[in-house]
Formats: sequence, C-alpha cells, structure tokens
Amino acid sequence: MKKPFYITTPIYYASGDLHLGHCVTSVYVDTIARFKRMSNFDVMFLTGSDEHGQKVEQKAKEAGMNPQEYVDKLDLKFKDLWKLLNISYDKYIRTTDENHVKTVQKIFTKLYENGDIYKGEYEGLYCTPCESFFTESQLIDGKCPDCGREVVKTKEEAYFFKLSKYQKQIEDYYENHPDFIRLDATRKEMVNGFIKPGLQDLCVSRTSFKWGVPVEFDKNHVVYVWIDALTNYITALGYLQEDDSLFKKFWPADFHIMAKEIVRFHIIIWPAILMALNLPLPKQIHAHGWLTKAGTKMGKSLGNGFNPYVLCERYGVDSVRYFLIKNGPIMQDAPYDNELFLNTINSDLCNELGNLLSRTTAMLAQNFEGVLPKVANTKENEFDSNLINVIESAYENVEKYINSLDINLAVNEIFKIVRSANKYIDETTPWKLKENKERLAVVLHNLYFALFSVATFLKAFLPQTSEKILNQLGMDSNNAVFENITNEFNLKIAGNQTFKGEALFARLDVNKEIEFLLSGEKKMEEVKVDVKEEIKEEVKEIKGKPEITYDDFDKCEFRVGKILEAEKVEGADRLLKFKVKIGDEERTIISGVAPYYTPEYMVNKSVVVVVNLKPRKIRGIESKGMILYACDETEENLCFVTPEKEMESGVEVC
Repeated sequence: MKKPFYITTPIYYASGDLHLGHCVTSVYVDTIARFKRMSNFDVMFLTGSDEHGQKVEQKAKEAGMNPQEYVDKLDLKFKDLWKLLNISYDKYIRTTDENHVKTVQKIFTKLYENGDIYKGEYEGLYCTPCESFFTESQLIDGKCPDCGREVVKTKEEAYFFKLSKYQKQIEDYYENHPDFIRLDATRKEMVNGFIKPGLQDLCVSRTSFKWGVPVEFDKNHVVYVWIDALTNYITALGYLQEDDSLFKKFWPADFHIMAKEIVRFHIIIWPAILMALNLPLPKQIHAHGWLTKAGTKMGKSLGNGFNPYVLCERYGVDSVRYFLIKNGPIMQDAPYDNELFLNTINSDLCNELGNLLSRTTAMLAQNFEGVLPKVANTKENEFDSNLINVIESAYENVEKYINSLDINLAVNEIFKIVRSANKYIDETTPWKLKENKERLAVVLHNLYFALFSVATFLKAFLPQTSEKILNQLGMDSNNAVFENITNEFNLKIAGNQTFKGEALFARLDVNKEIEFLLSGEKKMEEVKVDVKEEIKEEVKEIKGKPEITYDDFDKCEFRVGKILEAEKVEGADRLLKFKVKIGDEERTIISGVAPYYTPEYMVNKSVVVVVNLKPRKIRGIESKGMILYACDETEENLCFVTPEKEMESGVEVC
C-alpha cells in the first residue's frame, strides 16, 4: 500500500500578476511531488487561487466587471501558466468553489460556538494590497512591513478570533517540534518579532466590502482572509463535508511551502486555528526566499517582474524550470540575472547534458548502426566502476535532498552523473577503440546507462527533456523508474535502436539574447504574448576584406578531405588535431574548434581543406592545411564547410 504524501503551495491571490517570481513555489512543489510519485507515494499536490477580498472587489469595479467574472478570467490565466510549466497538481481549489464556501461557513460557526470567535469593533492599520492588519510597532517607516506601501486607519464592526488564547500553546509547540519550521532564522524571526511581544486577537470578518464568504449567522459580515484562505488546505480534502475520505487519508500535510512574505500567517495564525478546531498541525512549513532583481523582490506591481511566457517560449519550459530549481531562492533570496540565466543554459543544459547525448548517440550510430550492443560485463576497469558507482549512489543522495527540500542540491546530484559521464569519455577515449569493438561496446553501454539514469531522474525535474532523451535512446518511458537505476538493469538492456535527434538545447548567443531580454523587460504584459512577434531579425552590414583579383584567388587550392582521426591537443582548450585523408595523402591539421565539436563527432566527416597553405607549427605540431568553417561575428555559432553530397576525398573544390 502506498504511503500518502500531502504537499501544498499557497493559493495564489487573484491579482493577475503573472511574473517569473510567481512560478518559483509551483516549480519547487511540482518537482517534489513528481519525485514522490516516482518513489511510490500516494501524492496529493494542492494549489489554487484566493479570490475574495476588498482588493479584488476594487479591481473588478475598475475593469467594469462583477467580481465573479473578474476572478473567473484571472483563474484561467493561472491554469494556463501552470499548464505551460508542466505543474502536475492533483487538486486545484478556488475560494469561490461552493464546497469551500459552505465549509468555511461551518468552520466560522464552529469556532464562534466554541467561544473562539467573538464580536467587537476593529480600529487599526490596514494594507489593502496585502489584505493585512498591522499594529503601529509592526510598521516599517510607517508603511506596510511586507510591501512597503501606505496603510490606512480602519474602523468597523468585526468578529475577532482569540489568537491571544493560543500564545502559550504555540510557543510550547515550537519548543517541542523544532522541525515544524524549516529554517531556524524564520523561527527566530517569528518568535522574537511577533510572538514574544504578545499575540493580539485577530479580526476575521469585514463589513466595509461584500466580496467574500457571508457569515452564516450574521449576513452583514463576510469572512476575512485568515479563515477563508488558510482553511483551503483542509476544505479541499473534504473536512466537515459528506465525503471526508481525502481528509482522513492525507491530513496532516507533510509540507506547506510558500514564499516568505506569507509565512507569518502560516506559522502563527494557521496553527492557532487548527488548535481551536482540535486538529493536528502540518508536519513542516517552509518559506523560501524571493527571486530578486537589483536587490528588490521581483513583482509586477514593483515594475521589475518578467513575463514567464517570454522565457518559456523562447528558451523552452525546462530551461526556466532548471534555472529556478538550480539558482532559485530555495533557502534565501536569489537574484535573477539575464546573463546568469543564459549562461546556465549554455553550460549545464547545452554543453554538459546536450553534448553528452549527442556524442553517445553519434558514436552508437557510427559503430553499431545505432543499436545498443549486448555486453557481458560493464565493469572491466576502474573507470567503468567509478561511473557506475556514481550512478547507483545517486538515488539515495537525491532522495535525501528532496526530503530536506534542498532541490538545488538534488539536481546537482543528477548532474554529477552527467559530468562523470563526460569525464568517462575523456578517460576511455572511445574514438580510439574502433579496432576493439568489444571494449567500445562496454564504454557506449555505460554511457547509455548514464543517460538513461539521468533521464529517469529528470522525469521529476525536467519532464520534457527527460522524454526527449528517452526517445533518442529508444527506451520505453515505462522502464524509466528508480528501481532500474542499477547495474543489474544495465547488464540486461541491449538491442534498443537509438537516434541522433535535434540538439536538446540550442547554444545561445548571450549578448544577442541579453539585448532581447532587456527589450522584453520594458513591456512585460499581464497576458500571454506571441514571442515570434517580439523577435526581429537584425540586418547587418557585411564588412568584407579588401578586394582581390581572380589571379589572387586562383592561387588557393581547395579539395575535399575525409577526417580519419580526431583528438584534443593536450593543454589546449580550443584545439583539435585531425588526421585528414586528401586523395592518397594523409595530413595533420590543427583547428581551434574544440568548443564547438567533439573529436568523435568529427571522425568520418567530409570537409573542405585549403591544401596549398604553407605549413606552420601549432603547439609543436606541424599543421599542413586549413579546414574551412563558417562562423558568425560573435563566434558563438560555427559549422564546418562540407560538400552538398558525398564526394571522394581529394576532389577539387572550385
């Protein structure tokens, strides 16, 4: 029987702000939920939208709509964004759902009848954008401590929840459950800043606006956000409803995960409400940091947000997911930087992961017609054993970091396999094993197993990329389960037809892309944009070299060459040494193309060679001739010149 696992994001406030920072929590929680499903847990992943309140009522009026029409429109945007990002929630709740509304009324009435809610008059300081009340001492420079905007004095009849009644109980709970709050710094901040000064009773109804859940026994009041929004975690499971089987199965939650600006509500107000209802508290609450720009929290209202649709459609959804997982604000604030984002794609996804897949499938195609060969032993030497040990130990490490919510460290464990596999290629030099097919088969088998294992893990982290890798490996996705990341499975697999497909991730011209992104930041839209309309081809003036005569050009002799061997030049990051067959002659030619091509990829390629170029020594090696390449001005994009169709080596190019 599968063990239940319940994880939540907060329900997102229906304000229409769809910026990159908005995606952080959902990507984190989705990754954890996917991993737990693959680890044979019965997962309930809850998200949704918080749709009531004065701010929504005001915005709907400004838009010329009634509040329900307004939130219905915004709700579609949330769901569209989560679909784009492959967020695999199991249940989606809206605070306007009928079941939620009725249950909130029951909860409010129950708390009132138990003496935990009483009627009074509220006079205090209120931040409308945050839907939050504050005392004078909690303000920062006289403004809202969360968003920095103006607060207004408010006076109205209201119902109050006896939060002060539960102060000692909350303090004792913190003391006896040190793991309840994920971070020590967060616990200290809450205790010293809010609990020790003394908890005050909490306003839980309003009469100054009507867009909310009506108090069942006093229709002049609507239930305020603390009981309306926070209780979604139990109303979504059927608490106090006819069918409460999900509540019995999944409560208490394993993790509530959220951004830090709302943690106070979840670790002070929410526990007190649960205590009043005589319900167990969630097992752990974690508040991650903010995604920032120039040291400020990213947000559309602050003018520094960025539209996630632009990034996803231009660079791919998994590029965005990977950046947020690896570099996002997991334990503390983390900066979003265009250059960091682009370089992360180039280095990790393109150079390391994409290049590994390209090299492996290319070598299988060249040597075994793309079919994974059968081998009797995958650990013939120390290099083999080292790689397989890294692969087999990965699950335990990834699981440990998932359980501690350190998903940046978890994804790094996966990429340890990628880096170990690339190192393994350098150690085993498979391009030199063409005459030793049995050994070559073992090397390629282990590289295939490394890629299969990476693809299996990435089903939780980068689901689209995982599928692409498995397709190129010819591997059924049903086999991509954690139980198969063993050398025993490695020995069993053979015969799969692999395919050298398109590059997983295109190498980016960083300077050009930064220019594009900077232009996009200036006009971030609330709605989905067509990126194709944003991209305009840059027309460049071609600045050539001085003119030459036909006689000058006629002095150059170009011929087709066939690359027989290729290897890196020791101690040179950019140089490859080629043995090139030109007719009956074999020559050594040095080219500075190591950042663009691997040695094994270049073997058997037909190239165009300048054959009458005066030889010269490069790193002590005589290079006789020049292979022609096309390269743009940035030197980010390069390709070798090759005949349109297969030609014999030595044929003149004219």
